[in-house]
Amino acid sequence: MLFALICKDKPGSLQLRVDTRPAHAAFLEGLIGEGRLAFAGPFLDADGKPDGSLVMIEAPDMAGAQALAAADPYAKAGLFESVQIRPWNWVFQKPAGA
Repeated sequence: MLFALICKDKPGSLQLRVDTRPAHAAFLEGLIGEGRLAFAGPFLDADGKPDGSLVMIEAPDMAGAQALAAADPYAKAGLFESVQIRPWNWVFQKPAGA
């Protein structure tokens, strides 16, 4: 089942995001290798700077999605002000094999 991780950064945390990005990217690459990442990317503020994340993951259930969200280096570093986890159904423009 797909789950959307909708993450909002804490105000003034851009440097923490930049510093933690290599570990976060490696974490996402690992999820790709395991077939558990559908897509991901940052939300942008009015100045075009990242201020949150949308990460679409494959997990067996909500508990599994929560565990993956907690394992993200961004979450471990305390970057996020909030994380909302929502089940999601990919209906339109779904790539073949996704």
